[in-house]
Amino acid sequence: MEKTLQTVLENTLTQLDETLNNYQAKIQPREIGILKSIDQGVAKVIGLPNVKADELVRFPGDILGIAFNLDVDELGVILLGNSEHLEAGQEVKRTGKIVQIPVGEALLGRIVDGLGRPLDNQGTISTETQFPIERKAPPFIHRAPVTVPLQTGLKVVDALIPVGRGQRELIIGDRQIGKTAIAVDTILNQKDKDVICIYCAIGQRTSAVAKVIEQLRQAEALDYSIVVVADGEDPPGLQYITPYAATSIGEYFMEKGRDVLIVYDDLTRHAWAYRELSLLLRRPPGREAYPGDIFYIHSRLLERSTHLREEWGGGSLTALPIIETQAQSISAYIPTNLISITDGQIYLSPDLYQKGILPAVSVGKSVSRVGGKTQLRAYGEVAGDLRLSYSQFQEVEVFARFGTQLDEDTRQTLERGRRVREILKQPQSHPLSVAEQIAVLFAINEGILDDVPLENIREAETKICQMVTEKLPDICDKIQSGDSLSEADKEALLHQLSTLEM
Repeated sequence: MEKTLQTVLENTLTQLDETLNNYQAKIQPREIGILKSIDQGVAKVIGLPNVKADELVRFPGDILGIAFNLDVDELGVILLGNSEHLEAGQEVKRTGKIVQIPVGEALLGRIVDGLGRPLDNQGTISTETQFPIERKAPPFIHRAPVTVPLQTGLKVVDALIPVGRGQRELIIGDRQIGKTAIAVDTILNQKDKDVICIYCAIGQRTSAVAKVIEQLRQAEALDYSIVVVADGEDPPGLQYITPYAATSIGEYFMEKGRDVLIVYDDLTRHAWAYRELSLLLRRPPGREAYPGDIFYIHSRLLERSTHLREEWGGGSLTALPIIETQAQSISAYIPTNLISITDGQIYLSPDLYQKGILPAVSVGKSVSRVGGKTQLRAYGEVAGDLRLSYSQFQEVEVFARFGTQLDEDTRQTLERGRRVREILKQPQSHPLSVAEQIAVLFAINEGILDDVPLENIREAETKICQMVTEKLPDICDKIQSGDSLSEADKEALLHQLSTLEM
């Protein structure tokens, strides 16, 4: 009898222990902090002792923030939404998640913000995969050389400052002189080239972003593009995370073996947003009030652009960051930082812009440290000495302004240079194919346009482009495939050019 009672008692205790353990397993302790203060997109929170860096925290009204400063006594949080209704004393909860963004094919053709939320009124976006917005850049052993060109469709860039797939080429210049136009034209030129394009707008006016989106829509470029937007009215925290989120979207396709082009428009405003957040969080200011890690935030962003080896996906991520200068000062803090990070720069001159030379690319101050190795062979054959001769022309032109008597060779150099400058002009949203560019450059080098008046150069260029497309399709295919032009090809091209009425 005693053994039976003891057995029953033991069984009962065992069941009680199991019930208690199951109940305790279901109880998940939650950390709850208290909102101490809030100021212009930055909140101070007390509590949450185990929160992680870059973890999302949730405020009342489903407003999200990122744990940014992990101080001993309080937590500095950057807000990702409207904070008008937040008040001191409200509860703040951990989510246990690092900031992520949905990635995948469903994003193509969509307009989203830095958290992947749709902004185009076309319904929700359903994806199976999410990437953290902050990811490590691919290690060196995963990277392959940049070997394939990324054609912009602009003669002055493709011939003189070429860009390769996987390169980081900075677009730099004063405001309102065509920096965004070059980037958008590059996106338009990727149609039917199997390149996914991401346009990332940071701190821009809503009207300016809408104009770019409309350009992409009219050119049917949205089909292969994704627009990620944080306009100037969004909180600085959202502006700060947006380029990282856009890069994570691009990395998804890159790791799938696709070629991706990403435009950051622009990183000046990104730096301003980060400076604003840092000053509000009482981080020590340095040069121009920027915190000491301003170089790091851009380097860890742009280092993610590369060309992967085949065993790691084989895709590429090409970055075209845009930066704004003040009064042509390329030696300012942020411009020098980005020049040192990137693989070259396309410099736009306000002097050229005022003279109507568009795109206003200064050939002398622009450079591509990688793209020349990827350039198609035909460019080297017809435009190999063009950069040097054009620079010499600019120097001679300055000297000729003094009214000195010029010999015949110098006069001919000036006439040829003026036609080169005229031929390098290009209307916005009118990219040219590789074959069309090669034909035009070949004509200028062979002196076909020497007797054409400057005002008729544009008409002559149109005729040359039509001719090479209609009458020399074999040579067009040869140029596009990267083959050299044989003497027979050059003679055929020269013969067709000679038959045109300029």
